Amino acid sequence: MWLHELFFGEGIAHSILVLALAIAVGIFLGAKLKVKGITLGITWILFCAIACSHFDMTLDPRVESFAKDFGLILFVYSIGLQVGPGFFSSFGKGGLSLNMLATAVVLLGCLTALAVHWIFGLDIATATGVLFGAVTNTPGLGAAEQAFQDIAGVANPDIASGYAMAYPLGVVGIIFSLLLLRWFFRIKLDKEEEQVKAEKGEEQQVAHYDLTLTNPQVEGIRVRDLKLLTHVNIVVSRRIDKAGNESMPDADTVLHVGDKVRFVSDQVNERTILLLGELTQVEWEEREKDIHLINRHIIVTKPSLNGKRISDLKVREAFQITITRIRRAGIELLATPELRLQMGDRLTVVGEKAAVDKMAKVFGNSTKKLDAPNLASLFCGIVLGVLLGSLPIMLPGLSQPFKFGLAGGSLIVAILIGAFGPKFHVVTYTTSSANLMIREIGISLFLAAVGFGAGKSFVPTLLDGGYVWIGYGVLITLLPLLLVGVFARLYMKLDYFTLMGLLAGSTTDPPALAYATSQSSQNDRAAVAYSTVYPLTMFLRVLTGQLMIMLFYIS
Repeated sequence: MWLHELFFGEGIAHSILVLALAIAVGIFLGAKLKVKGITLGITWILFCAIACSHFDMTLDPRVESFAKDFGLILFVYSIGLQVGPGFFSSFGKGGLSLNMLATAVVLLGCLTALAVHWIFGLDIATATGVLFGAVTNTPGLGAAEQAFQDIAGVANPDIASGYAMAYPLGVVGIIFSLLLLRWFFRIKLDKEEEQVKAEKGEEQQVAHYDLTLTNPQVEGIRVRDLKLLTHVNIVVSRRIDKAGNESMPDADTVLHVGDKVRFVSDQVNERTILLLGELTQVEWEEREKDIHLINRHIIVTKPSLNGKRISDLKVREAFQITITRIRRAGIELLATPELRLQMGDRLTVVGEKAAVDKMAKVFGNSTKKLDAPNLASLFCGIVLGVLLGSLPIMLPGLSQPFKFGLAGGSLIVAILIGAFGPKFHVVTYTTSSANLMIREIGISLFLAAVGFGAGKSFVPTLLDGGYVWIGYGVLITLLPLLLVGVFARLYMKLDYFTLMGLLAGSTTDPPALAYATSQSSQNDRAAVAYSTVYPLTMFLRVLTGQLMIMLFYIS
């Protein structure tokens, strides 16, 4: 019967059909099956593919290989583009200590997996799969799978089986570790909220302040020299002199005692305000009716402006306009002269309406242009990623050359392009929905292909003692998180919200982040900590996934 042949036969059409079937059913189950708000999400695709394979639905080997490798490349590359712009900046402004703690979580997880290998005799490939299931990290699984295939020439289904067995309790275990830490330290959320509010020196979002200048030291100082006085980046967007005349200052504008100014900064504290003058209130909106100054948002959509410094554009001279803030990827940045623009940046500008309209045309300000995908940079980046991943590197003590592999090479190239592409006028902008679409297609193809490859051996392995791997996974999940959590709370004095975000980010686990952010509606410290450690953690997971395989199988 043709229908039976289509589902249980061979060929490209059959492979595409069962591959799509496993993905569709997996996505449906991920959306519908939840226990107290917790779901396995897209990982259901892996279990559906395992089930299909167990019941004799197989993939053509060529389709399976292509779907696994190309899906992994798309997934890892899209992650690299996402984290690239903030990868290196995440090590500043207190991020270094958080990233060191996240690195400790990653390394302790690897050491725990190695201990399981040495103590219980679990094969290192299987232990690696259990490790990445325990920390719910799919890119690490992909890196390990690909590294083993490069060395042995064949896939090892035990890597995927170990991942599948450890993953469900890995999701639960990460959240459980947060609850254990809360119980151990007797943490009360309301008191923790009060402590966070009371802390001084907390980082602030970019904000504007209206001041009357009263300090004699300010008399005759130029706007550009305010940083020398305050040691803080400041953009002065408006000024009213003693006579009541309003103007938009530039870097050479001379300030006087008695001037009323609106300045924008991301590092302002009480000392800075007292150093300049005193807070005041100015009804700028009412004054705008008389002098025709307006605030407007302008989106950068001209590719020629990608990577340009604000100081190079000379917008003050060309348009009599001041750029005060820039919103990029959900983060507000101060418009300092050395900041480089990127496609998709949303500028907050102040100026006369006619000048703002003129500037908008020069900068593009067309959301339609942002909807067009930059496929050239995407595939050029993939080319470079495959080349880097395939480059043999001789290391001391190894008889075979080390390779970053498809996952490692693609991730490194994507991070570098995301971080430095605009500097070389490479347009890497993609909308959040486009990036998410590429990522989800990639991970869906990869998980389905891995599931079909592991399906035949999964149930026999489980019945033959593989269920013990679940216990190993729980150990790998909890031990590193609890050790680092206790250290960070006792010795680093991290507040509980930052601690939750740190531990969720060190496992790159979205359900744990969702739980952490649900614990507080008063601050976003959990989300900030998660985003701070996520880029480095993702890179380390991919790298350690390869190293654990290579160091044991290359002699």
